[in-house]
Amino acid sequence: MANFSSYNFSGRKALVRVDFNVPLDASFDITDDTRIRATIPTIQKILADGGSVILMSHLGRPKEGPTDKYSLKHVVDHLSELLGRKVDFAADSIGEEAVKKAAALQPGQVLLLENLRFYKEEEKGDPDFAQKLARLGDVYVNDAFGTAHRAHASTAVIAQYFEPANRLFGTVMEGEVQSAEKVLHSSEKPFTAIIGGAKVSDKILIIENLLDRATDIIIGGGMAYTFVKAMDGKIGSSLCENDRIDTARELLKKAEEKGVTLHLPSDSIIADKFAADADISSALSNTIPDGWMGLDIGPLACDMFTKVLHASKTILWNGPMGVFEMEKFQHGTKAVAKAVAEATANGAFSLVGGGDSVAAVNQFGYHDKVSYVSTGGGAMLEYFEGKELPGIAAVKA
Repeated sequence: MANFSSYNFSGRKALVRVDFNVPLDASFDITDDTRIRATIPTIQKILADGGSVILMSHLGRPKEGPTDKYSLKHVVDHLSELLGRKVDFAADSIGEEAVKKAAALQPGQVLLLENLRFYKEEEKGDPDFAQKLARLGDVYVNDAFGTAHRAHASTAVIAQYFEPANRLFGTVMEGEVQSAEKVLHSSEKPFTAIIGGAKVSDKILIIENLLDRATDIIIGGGMAYTFVKAMDGKIGSSLCENDRIDTARELLKKAEEKGVTLHLPSDSIIADKFAADADISSALSNTIPDGWMGLDIGPLACDMFTKVLHASKTILWNGPMGVFEMEKFQHGTKAVAKAVAEATANGAFSLVGGGDSVAAVNQFGYHDKVSYVSTGGGAMLEYFEGKELPGIAAVKA
């Protein structure tokens, strides 16, 4: 594997796997271009060296082959605007048009291939499909951390068709891997992991892996009530995975054995229904009345979590504290975002990842006030579960 910053792309055609899986509205306008913007430094470095760029990505989950609403042609104009140069488009990935346009590409030019997932071979990790893609370029750059956990043709299989000296990570991938490695393997203590979201079942592996690394684990979101019930608390009609209560008890026991402090929200903002116009009140998290549900952490929990975070040197945040999409239940997530930003300003290293956490720091204006915001939700989750990601392993091999 080569080093991106020192690689000279002069005269080379770089085949770059990017993650342009961006949300589009009914008019096919991009509603959040974060993932596209993240790859611009990678593209610009290749072009500045005198190389040309062939971009490949997926968009959405097309099931029936080519579909207009999943076409990457919808991102061409915006990408051209961001790069300050015209981006050409090939209406296929490995067909005659793609081959011709890639062959004719001159230094300084950019070509975007059509959605890779229009071919079923992509998700199947088909070697023949990967080899046809590989023939389009001289050097392979994987800059799509968001798909690094998928063993697809363009993310994992393709790398074998390039010499180790001609396969590398782009700036997004480098930043993601370095930040994750820093948190997992060289974190300064105290190290606090904030784990939120709806279900314990989604986060069991990451919690178990972090019990060997973190000093503190903050639990928020709907999943907290499974833990509260596991400690014989009364949670009303709050979200609870009854089949995971024993798991929650085991995690609490493991944390105690390993000397890790597991922080649950002492109080909650409760509602009489799951709706933006619900009547709300507050209660201790273990005495929620029947017919009421916890939809956010309460003021006591906000204060306690803030103190823990202010004392931290390393922070990992994956998952919100409540239903922050509704204004009545966003205070807890906003308070945690503020505390993470304040801790970062005081010298802590903070990594935010997982779609909802990223959406929260963006919504509340803290995106630039944390150390690193990950572009890959599922990929980051699997990385912190201790799994080897195929897209990373293939380039490093």
